Amino acid sequence: MGGAIVGVVALGIGLFVVLLIIIVAGMYNGLVRARNETKNSWAQIDVQLKRRHDLIPNLVETVRGYASHESKTLEGVIAARSQAVAAPTVDAKIAAEGQLSQALGRLMVVTEQYPDLKANTNFLALQEELTSTENKISFARQAYNDAATTYNTRIETFPSNIIAGNFGFKPEPLFQVQDEKERQAPQVKF
Repeated sequence: MGGAIVGVVALGIGLFVVLLIIIVAGMYNGLVRARNETKNSWAQIDVQLKRRHDLIPNLVETVRGYASHESKTLEGVIAARSQAVAAPTVDAKIAAEGQLSQALGRLMVVTEQYPDLKANTNFLALQEELTSTENKISFARQAYNDAATTYNTRIETFPSNIIAGNFGFKPEPLFQVQDEKERQAPQVKF
């Protein structure tokens, strides 16, 4: 009878270990899935950023033809684009893209001073493409933030935080407003 009890205890321990392995594997796989969804969301942003980076030189050249004395603004856009293209990490890209957005905003303000430029079909087409791309970037950033928030929550909550800590899962940064000026509502004056 003693051997039967030992066998039942051993079977119970074995089932517990198997159940524990299944739970750990499920949590690990869930963390991997969430991390991969976050990476995929970032890749979607990257595709749109590449499209924006490709449009900017054409836009700058078109504006340069009409507003050659606005070289400081144009050089600022070119420099911001170069930094954004060369940014090595997600954090660096987020910061560089914020600077590029500001530079593009300044460029659009400059273009308002040139009625001939605003009527140029090439400029209008480029401006429309850029606006469309900016909207796609905005949606992609929102999807990324949603995926990153889900992933970050999983790696920070119990009990998956134990698995995350032991297997090297790291939090992902979120896209946030970098410049306080962007938080302010624009003022419309007539």
